Amino acid sequence: MDAVFKALADPTRRALLDRLGERNGQTLAELCDGLEMARQSVSKHLAVLEDAGVVTTTWRGREKLHFLDAAPINAIADRWLSRFDRRRAAALADLQTALEETPMSETDFVYTTYIKTTAEALWTALTDPAFTSRYWGVELTSDWAVGAPVSWAFAGITMADPRQQVLAADPPRRLSYTWHAITDEFRALMPADEAELVARMATEPLSHVTFEIEEAGESVRLTVTHGGFEPGSEIRDGISGGWPEILSSLKTLLETGEPLPR
Repeated sequence: MDAVFKALADPTRRALLDRLGERNGQTLAELCDGLEMARQSVSKHLAVLEDAGVVTTTWRGREKLHFLDAAPINAIADRWLSRFDRRRAAALADLQTALEETPMSETDFVYTTYIKTTAEALWTALTDPAFTSRYWGVELTSDWAVGAPVSWAFAGITMADPRQQVLAADPPRRLSYTWHAITDEFRALMPADEAELVARMATEPLSHVTFEIEEAGESVRLTVTHGGFEPGSEIRDGISGGWPEILSSLKTLLETGEPLPR
């Protein structure tokens, strides 16, 4: 928490966070644009923000993209400030919600969280249908070998499609698979007034989600990247609101034994 307070204490670093809040997924060059500061100085400020966990990075080709992660700010509200002033803590939580709802980029969604668990336990929680059903409400079934099919079961239906498959598997460090197809069974679950929306979603190419797990002291750092969307994707709009809730419930399950109530 000290690192977060230190990171937020500097006005330049707050300005960088504001920029990422307005448009996430920027390169160093984009963040330097308009700042009366040397590129090396901006890079040092970003390193402080990354060390504090409020900025996370990912590579797209040769470009290093920077993303806002509001979870550590929310942790201050939940675990410290709320003891002394719940109204101010609630205001910070509202800020975090607003920041998380800002699109991550035109095509990708990236979310990072820290969970007090082991890499092996997190891998099991991501791949065992008995776990996924508890925090997600979905049973994911596969043997998790590259190329193996992945079936999705929820609300009494099973969605199977030959395009749903494991893209990468390196337990317990990295897992990637295609996102589920819009099958007839899925369409049948949707309300009648959303039929047009679901029909448009069905025309979009399948996306893919990647989980990267890294040890971080007594915790693990989980980075979820959901990509492969076209600009203006309506599926992306849906998952950008769903992933923070799913991952918060996963974190709660692994740290307390019980998921968030649905």
